Amino acid sequence: MSSKYLKIHPSDNVLVALTDLKAGEKIGSNGTSFSLVEDVPAKHKFVEKAMAPDEEIIMYGVLVGKALKPIAAGGSIGTHNVKHKSSAFAGKSKTFTWQAPDVSRWKNRTFQGFHRKDGQVGTANYWIVLPLVFCENRNVNVIRHAFEEALGFSKPDAYKDYVQDLVKLYQEGKTDAIATYNFKGNNTNGRSKVFNNIDGIKFLTHEGGCGGTRQDSEALCALLAGYIHNPNVAGATVLSLGCQNAQVDILKEKLNKLNPNLSKPLIVLEQQKEGTEQELLAQAIRQTFLALAEVNKQERKPAPLSKLVVGLECGGSDGFSGISANPAIGHTSDLIAALGGSSVLSEFPELCGVEQELLNRCESEKIANRFADLMRAYSKAAEAVGSGFDMNPSPGNIKDGLITDAMKSAGAAKKGGTSPITDVLDYTEYVTKPGLNLLCTPGNDVESTTALAGSGCNVMLFTTGLGTPTGNPISPVVKLSSNTKLAQKMPDIIDIDCGPVIAGEKTIEQMGEDILEFIIDIASGTKKTKATQLGQDDFIPWKRGVSL
Repeated sequence: MSSKYLKIHPSDNVLVALTDLKAGEKIGSNGTSFSLVEDVPAKHKFVEKAMAPDEEIIMYGVLVGKALKPIAAGGSIGTHNVKHKSSAFAGKSKTFTWQAPDVSRWKNRTFQGFHRKDGQVGTANYWIVLPLVFCENRNVNVIRHAFEEALGFSKPDAYKDYVQDLVKLYQEGKTDAIATYNFKGNNTNGRSKVFNNIDGIKFLTHEGGCGGTRQDSEALCALLAGYIHNPNVAGATVLSLGCQNAQVDILKEKLNKLNPNLSKPLIVLEQQKEGTEQELLAQAIRQTFLALAEVNKQERKPAPLSKLVVGLECGGSDGFSGISANPAIGHTSDLIAALGGSSVLSEFPELCGVEQELLNRCESEKIANRFADLMRAYSKAAEAVGSGFDMNPSPGNIKDGLITDAMKSAGAAKKGGTSPITDVLDYTEYVTKPGLNLLCTPGNDVESTTALAGSGCNVMLFTTGLGTPTGNPISPVVKLSSNTKLAQKMPDIIDIDCGPVIAGEKTIEQMGEDILEFIIDIASGTKKTKATQLGQDDFIPWKRGVSL
């Protein structure tokens, strides 16, 4: 492989620039050579032979677009000369066989987790406070304000200290000094934790629960039930107004479906029954405090790696994502599958064009047909509102080399590795099978990570090429950069640099193994992700059909 450019698959007719290339540079490919006709920035692609209008663009061995106009050999491709095009798909058409990777080195490994009575194991121990309707957001935030600092869960607010310093300068008449007064970072200590075995109290405010469609409220209740059921959650406080669409009975019905023998403490209070706001809040705070004292008795104990449920996500992707970070976590996913654990690949709009490959990897025709049906229904719903999967790539994606949805999808699907697909889940459905699961979510980062935690993921792997701070309230999100430049530029949000794959310093397999080791540390509580350290608790329920 050249250190300057890469042909990903033998049947590809485009190559990827691994570094900035200049016009006139000689390129060797398929026993022939040609010169670049223009500069090609790193992460972008160029064609190896002249292309006529409507000629197909092949990358990762699949159809990812078509030429809009003639492109000379050695010419760069972009939205100006290439348009999205993807292959059609039918049902499962091939028998799939898989050679599992050697996992003997991890067979007897464990992580230190929180064991739940239903057999799940948490990688963290959180209490959650959530409203069934947006009307209760204020009350949830009052509880947050009352609990976080007093119990030692709040972080030192260096920015508040910074503003106070600026105020002091202003009051002293030193306004000229304000323009050059530097931020000093965290320089104060927070309070010590009262409950040492609890990782935090998380507050899941949202804008749903009433208005909208009844289906939205049903889905919201199912999502919140999934969060309560998630093994990283020790118990929950639920605030209801009383008259909203998202009724307490619906939440309890969804919980009963997930676990009819739920043994976690669950506090449910309804404002229209309790009376005054003061009575509601006093009840919620008192009952929650007593429950926290009880769940604080839980301790981490050894658990097999088969208890890991790993979400696979990407956001702010670039032209390197599909050749470094994504296949690296794909190998991690294969290791997890071989160890009897579960992994979950989401973002259905970013599986456009690779459907047939995924259908053939499904363990049964029934599972394959469900995937095909969900993909078609989602695509149809997007088109009904004047959109489509082809509109998924963001301006940042396009700027950094992902110019069609099929191209983006072909790289994004690498997160799912090579293992058989054991189950296909619709939005809010919960993971019950080991191996690779597909979960129907939008491509929107936070809506997707929100869904992954609601479906039972106790840790997530999140690849990025451009940099995104996304986290989750209850499931630690490991952030992996596709390139070293990003890891060096934004070290406060990146946990693992996959750039050594691009540089040829590590193989995909070596990087995937390193990632598994990191997961074990995170799951055991001996390391914390950057998103957790920053308190990046992103939570956005999906209003179905609204976003890609």
